[in-house]
Amino acid sequence: MTDEEVSRARTSNPQSPSDAIEVVAALIWQEGRFLICQRPAHKARGLLWEFVGGKVEPGETGEQALVRECREELDVTVRVGPVFMDVTHRYPDITVHLTLFEASIAAGTPRLLEHAALAWITPAEISQYDFCPADEAILERLKREYGR
Repeated sequence: MTDEEVSRARTSNPQSPSDAIEVVAALIWQEGRFLICQRPAHKARGLLWEFVGGKVEPGETGEQALVRECREELDVTVRVGPVFMDVTHRYPDITVHLTLFEASIAAGTPRLLEHAALAWITPAEISQYDFCPADEAILERLKREYGR
């Protein structure tokens, strides 16, 4: 990410540190499983798993950004629901304020347009995947609330 991209992605969310990048992601459930995506090898945190989503651009709401990101990354249209959880995580190179929205696919079937892979998993299967560190608290909540 260039300095210009970092600057453009910053917003004035009072819940996150002023240097945090605003990021949104989708918790999409289907038949008891939720969707995860594997980051491309050439990107930061390459080949780690994450929820689909990305940076909020200037002038966008979180919901608008999530609809855009899902279209760009998976070629699906999502219906955005309430916030499931938000976290702030400081990586060595960047701080992110991640808002995870509950969402459902309104149109389309997920396709790999950007990610290396995707999977539908149960909360019990979380430990079989290496996730981005920013997702750890979210994954713990999913295991606690939905794990069997």
